Amino acid sequence: MRLIMKADDHEGCVLVAPQNFAMVENGIYRSSFPKPEHFGFLTALNLRSIIYLCPEPYPEESLKFYEANNIKLFQFAIESQKDPPTPIPEDTVLAALRVLVDVRNHPIVIHCKAGKHRTGCLVGCLRKVQNWRWSSVLEEYQKYAGLKCRQRDMKCIETFDTVSLRQCLLSIMYRYLGYGPNRKRLLYGEENVQTPKSQATKV
Repeated sequence: MRLIMKADDHEGCVLVAPQNFAMVENGIYRSSFPKPEHFGFLTALNLRSIIYLCPEPYPEESLKFYEANNIKLFQFAIESQKDPPTPIPEDTVLAALRVLVDVRNHPIVIHCKAGKHRTGCLVGCLRKVQNWRWSSVLEEYQKYAGLKCRQRDMKCIETFDTVSLRQCLLSIMYRYLGYGPNRKRLLYGEENVQTPKSQATKV
């Protein structure tokens, strides 16, 4: 899936999106690993944050681009599938979701390498918080994973405890408002949530 668009205020400059780019919610996007040729597209999104779901170090060129554009990088080290597969740690997923649902981090992009499995797992857990039906969660996951659906991802989504997210958020409350024109949104209960001190946060 490749998205190319022409930027009106860049004198015909063509902006190329990363593979598997899509909007998850208003202010939340997903994609594969962004490369330098995608920097223009990321700039057009006016991003505040990026969630990276791999353990490997981030390229120095990309880190400099994020720093120059005041984009916070949050890294959550989820290992790729192994044989036999190891479960995805729920505490890592929970920590990533806490960043994801905090509107002060929006607009935000979630990505791993291909933007399929680890990204799909996190999005699937978000859908559970939104009270999506399991069939809809599964359909969205399969849309990006294709023929390579992974049982460990499905197990992680299926067993994710949404209550633990609500308990950990404390002062940030997610409210589901329905489908269609009724957008889902995030509401603050208080304004005392700590903001990450460093440009890049690694978990």
